[in-house]
Amino acid sequence: MAKAVQRYRDVVISGLAHLDAPNVLTSADIEEELAPALRRLRLRPGLLEQVAGISERRVWNVGAMPSTAAAAVGGLALARSEVAPEDIGLLVNTSVDRDYLEPSTASIVHGLLGLPSTALNFDLGNACLGFLNGMSLVAAMIEQGEIDHGLIVDAEGSRFVVESTIARLLAEATPSSFRSQFATLTLGSGAAAMVLSRGDSVDGGHRFLGGLSRAGTEHALLCTGQRDGMNTDAPHLLAAGLEIAASTWKEAVDTFGWDPRGFHLYAVHQISKVHTRAICDTLNLDQNCFPLIYPKFGNIGPASIPTVLSKSAEEGQLSRGDRVVLMGIGSGVNATAAEVVW
Repeated sequence: MAKAVQRYRDVVISGLAHLDAPNVLTSADIEEELAPALRRLRLRPGLLEQVAGISERRVWNVGAMPSTAAAAVGGLALARSEVAPEDIGLLVNTSVDRDYLEPSTASIVHGLLGLPSTALNFDLGNACLGFLNGMSLVAAMIEQGEIDHGLIVDAEGSRFVVESTIARLLAEATPSSFRSQFATLTLGSGAAAMVLSRGDSVDGGHRFLGGLSRAGTEHALLCTGQRDGMNTDAPHLLAAGLEIAASTWKEAVDTFGWDPRGFHLYAVHQISKVHTRAICDTLNLDQNCFPLIYPKFGNIGPASIPTVLSKSAEEGQLSRGDRVVLMGIGSGVNATAAEVVW
């Protein structure tokens, strides 16, 4: 049986950046708008913060396009690397939120960044796991000698989907519809980008060693989303996610000889307080090694993991040689665990 293990010998993170959306939207603001629906359903205020642990999230300005934020954060990542735009061989956009069905958002970002005509560019979608999948794809092409440098970008916008969900709940909220759409109200906006390079083509960098991924697609329809809304069977999705996360983590530990106590930091896709605590408890990991962003930024989808890593680096939480786990679970259900040596 194929093992679907990705290990890389000469791939480094040469540039990393994140952008926080400029406008704060608090959970209290959302619940104030939802007040008539909450009264009809006899629900107490404060649910979003009490249950999800999210006090606020960010949103982009009205009318902002994902490609604009993706290009801006991609330019930041390039500036922090030694890599010139003309040396990029592949651009992968992993955003769930996209400008259009076609053309690809990647093609717009490619043009905004002035990348060369020789640079491949396309969108890659796999829910909240997309950025890690993009890293694996770029790293594999570097390892095979097809490119020297690749850029992964992701920009998520939650304004439209949250506003649409509020309007829908005000018009027709039932206990069932509120439960299935509650997770949509936890979504936030943000952007992240990473430059991966062949190790001997840059000075320094942080080694990306790869990892492994596993699928539990019998649970594919537990969370389904469109641009204006998302329906989630939260209890069953949490159970399915924890199941695939536990098996993926155990296999990674066994395959790579990982000592969970030897990692300095866990950059994990963050959804809520319940989800993060459940991951820690299920995998028996120290929550002190989980830098938390969900209380102030909510669930920013595939941008979450690189944002945690970027914020940790900017805040001086990482030193040369520190071992970092990148770990995510995405609707579908899929899971990945990978390793970076800072």
